[in-house]
Formats: sequence, structure tokens, C-alpha cells
Amino acid sequence: MDVPAQPFPQVAPEDREVLEFYEKAKAKIKVVGIGGAGCNTISRLFDMGIEGVELIAMNTDAQHLLYTKAHRKLILGKKLCRGLGAGNDPTKGREAAKESAEEIRKYLEGTDLLFITCGLGGGTGTGGAPVVAEIAKELGILTVCVVTLPFTVEGLKRRKNAEKAYNELLKVADTVIKIKNDKLLELEPDLPVNQAFKKADEILASTIKNIVEIITKSELINVDFADVRTVLEHGGVGAVGFGEVKEGPREDRARVVVEQVLNNPLLDVRIDGARKALVNIIGDRSLRLEEVQQILEAISSKLHPEAEIIPGAHHDESVPEGYLKVWAVITGIEEEKKGYELGIEQI
Repeated sequence: MDVPAQPFPQVAPEDREVLEFYEKAKAKIKVVGIGGAGCNTISRLFDMGIEGVELIAMNTDAQHLLYTKAHRKLILGKKLCRGLGAGNDPTKGREAAKESAEEIRKYLEGTDLLFITCGLGGGTGTGGAPVVAEIAKELGILTVCVVTLPFTVEGLKRRKNAEKAYNELLKVADTVIKIKNDKLLELEPDLPVNQAFKKADEILASTIKNIVEIITKSELINVDFADVRTVLEHGGVGAVGFGEVKEGPREDRARVVVEQVLNNPLLDVRIDGARKALVNIIGDRSLRLEEVQQILEAISSKLHPEAEIIPGAHHDESVPEGYLKVWAVITGIEEEKKGYELGIEQI
């Protein structure tokens, strides 16, 4: 299923051939959500009205899939799981995805940029995501995984399952952006438990949406898929940071929002060796290129001296006067330890 393209108003006859070529040449972007958290993220992206992207939900739980909002849906492991879920068993989740491998392959064919999103630690996403990423790799698709890591209170078993899956994803995906759920508590410490999981889904969805909008919505700076590819291809470990000034005087907002980005609890890794970054900047009609430059220079100063930054910037007519939001996706991060070290040895 192709997502309908946004129509161009009053296309002149001499532009029809150019438009037709443009529509065919546009990067085909798909988001696959696997398991409960992944499918929740797909529903959230659907409600956000993300444009130019096909949303695909995959799950072993048929009931949950019924309530998921997506362009396409796939029940994984129909014989093995019979639509009843993987029972928090990553091995069962993996085997379910392998059973459905040919169907998964058909869903992914023709994709230029694939996002795989899930919550690691349970069954379907933890076991299935590496299988989907491996298939995408075989098809030569640029693949970015955006995943959450379990809250400490979810227990040691889920954390060990997440560690194993995270390391598997690093081997097959171009970039793996990890979001530690425990860090969400630092963002909003008084958040009730049920709202904390919803917040995790929101962060997953917003990360994907902001990367996509650099390609599809950047009006102040010309950015194309090839630019974004340079950051995400072979990006390795990725992390996110964001900041937002909702309203107020314009004079100091760029400095304030950059401080929020760089001090964001989710950006809990050393970035001074990071070599790549995507920075999406959204503002009201008063957003100036001077502010964009100020933001980019401030973030660049914290990365490797030779880091490459691909910026996107656009106006949003719906935001209040003084609004400014910056979302940074940083890749090429050198971790002190291989993979997702949970500190299990310290428990």
C-alpha cells in the first residue's frame, strides 16, 4: 500500500512530467512497529498525521492488532502463537517472526528508509525486531531502530532480554537509537506508572516523526534523503535530546532551547566523540535563519570537531508566538562498553 502523496496546487502543464518523476523518485519510507509498544507507537504516529510514510503494525497478539491504527497490519507466527501473543518469551517472538519471514519480506520490498520501533524486554518486539532488521539488511534497506529499554522496576529478566536484543540490533541495523525508560522519570518524576509507558510511546513516535520531517518538511534549509542517509547509514549507537520553549520573548529562546537539548536526561551518553547529527528545528513565523545558525553552532561545539550535522527547519502556523522546538538525533556515539550495558553486574 502506498501512502497518498500530498497534491501540488495548480500544477502547470510543463511541470507535470517533472512532478511525475519527482513522485516516483521520492524516498519510500516505512515504519514497522513490532509487539505491544511498537504497535502503540504506530497508532500514535497515525494520530499525529505523519505524512509521506507507510505505517505497518506487526504483532503476535491479534486482539491488540485490531485496536492498532496503521496502514497495514501483519499477524506474526499464526501457527506458533495462534494470535494469542508471545507470552513475554523472546525466543517465541523470534520464531514467530521467522515463521512470517516471507510475508515480512514482501511488506519491506521497495523501501528506502525503514524505521523499526519496539519496546525491548518482552516477547514479540524483543525477539522479532532483530529478525525484521536482518531481513531489511538482506534487502539493502537503510534501517534505523528506535527502541526503549525497560524500567528498572520491570525486573532483571526483562533487562537481560533487552540487553541481548539491543546487541543483536547493533549488528544488523545501520543505527540503533536507544531510549532508557528510567530516564523518563527524570523528565517527569511525578508521572503515574500508566502515563510513564504512554510517555515512552510518545518519545518513540516523536523521534521518528522529527527525523522524517527533516526530509519532508524542511522549508528554510534544503535537505534531501541523501543528506539524511549520510547521518543514519552506519550510524551505530544513537541518542536523542530535545528542548521546547512554548511561548514568550524571542530574544533568548535559542540559547534556552539548546541548553534543554544538551541537558536532556535522554541524552545520557558522551557526545564529544559523536560524528553525526540530525537537528530538526520548528518555530513560529518569526523563526530566523540567524537563530537556526545559533542553535546549530551551539550543538556542533559539543560534538567531535569533524562532526557532520544535517539540519532541518520549518515554520509551524499552529504554534503560539515565541514557540521554538529543537530535536537532535546524534549518531556515531562511542560507547565505553559494547552494547547496552545494564549494570547488571552491580545489582
